[in-house]
Amino acid sequence: MKTERIIVANLKCNGCASTIKKELQKIEGVQQADVNLEEDKVMVSFEGNLHNSIVEKLLALGYPEATEKNGLLLQLKSYTSCMIGRINNL
Repeated sequence: MKTERIIVANLKCNGCASTIKKELQKIEGVQQADVNLEEDKVMVSFEGNLHNSIVEKLLALGYPEATEKNGLLLQLKSYTSCMIGRINNL
């Protein structure tokens, strides 16, 4: 099993963290996903070669790797994911 640390943009709250964890764990082979809001860090444990799938999922949710351009559309996606995560935590 591999564990990888990915620094992402747009993390705001526990709703963001909830959405990220839930969606990454849907990827076959992902064993665990944890989010550290203070460090803008996502830790993912997985089997196989899933780095690209994980990064693509994060991007689709609006949380791109911090090295990637962080445009307005991605910020809007992250706000939507954040809101969904907050609703799911009620």
